[in-house]
Amino acid sequence: MNKINLLAIDLAKDVFQIAGFSSRFKVLFNKKVKRAELMAFMAQQPPTQVVMEACYSSHYWARCFEQMGHNVRLLPAQHVTAFLRGNKSDPNDTIAIGEASGRPNIIPVPIKTVVQQDIQCLHRLRTLCVDQRKAVMNQARGLLSEYGVIAPLGHKAFRALISKVTDPQDQSISELLKEQFRLILEEHERHTRRIANLEKKLAQIASEQPICQLLLSIPGIGVINATAIYCAIGNGSQFKHARDFAVWLGLTPRSRQSGNSFSTGAITKRGNRYLRTQLVHGARSMLCRCKDKTDRVSLWGNALVARRGFNKACVAMAARLARLCWVLMQKNEMYKAM
Repeated sequence: MNKINLLAIDLAKDVFQIAGFSSRFKVLFNKKVKRAELMAFMAQQPPTQVVMEACYSSHYWARCFEQMGHNVRLLPAQHVTAFLRGNKSDPNDTIAIGEASGRPNIIPVPIKTVVQQDIQCLHRLRTLCVDQRKAVMNQARGLLSEYGVIAPLGHKAFRALISKVTDPQDQSISELLKEQFRLILEEHERHTRRIANLEKKLAQIASEQPICQLLLSIPGIGVINATAIYCAIGNGSQFKHARDFAVWLGLTPRSRQSGNSFSTGAITKRGNRYLRTQLVHGARSMLCRCKDKTDRVSLWGNALVARRGFNKACVAMAARLARLCWVLMQKNEMYKAM
């Protein structure tokens, strides 16, 4: 009987597909396993190589299997698709995962720790609250515009306006609607309090993590960016060069080469959209504050704004911040302005 050299698992909610491969990538079995049976099945297997797509619940299962002594690798889902043959099905998907694991150029996704998973959860909850608060404001603005009341931009101005139109002496809207807009104001304030609470928890986590403290020393990197970078890539050791991190974030120009022709375009926007957005926001904040500064990065940013415009300079500065973050994490050094 051939020895199992590799186990490829196609993750799901209730029914998982598992394929066993020999050392020559011959499929030894390819079967379905229910969720309640998966842990017992993996515990019975001798320590071996386990590969899965980096997707829904993959980091949880990876931590569980590592505790059993298995060597777990998570593969980027977009790189597994190219190895799919035939119709899309669970057995074919599992074989594609196993075959993709044999490619040396596919870089596995680092397995998140529980702390990194917690930080990611807090970030996603914060994003949800921000989106819900924005939805409440936009709906209120649209409803008020039907009564000739135009709401100014900004949270403070919005709260002041709602307080004004719900005042018993104000005649802008009827008493029927005043009750509803009071509830809208309460909902807005509830989201605001929860966002502040989540940011406070993220700040507390950042104060306890050495990597986050290192990142916070960089201009343009605040608590949101520092914790988002840490939960996304850990210490960044999966990247060989600083540019690789910027490429992974999609902050580098899209290029096209054929024969002797070569052209570049807008940024690729690959990778982690949330982290890329936050880095651009951090770069924008940094550029707004570096007009009178004389350090090397500020001078470079000011020259770029003058040459290419503010928005393009923000993206370029975000790419530079990403590279700077990676370099300092590898050197384990605080940022020093030069």
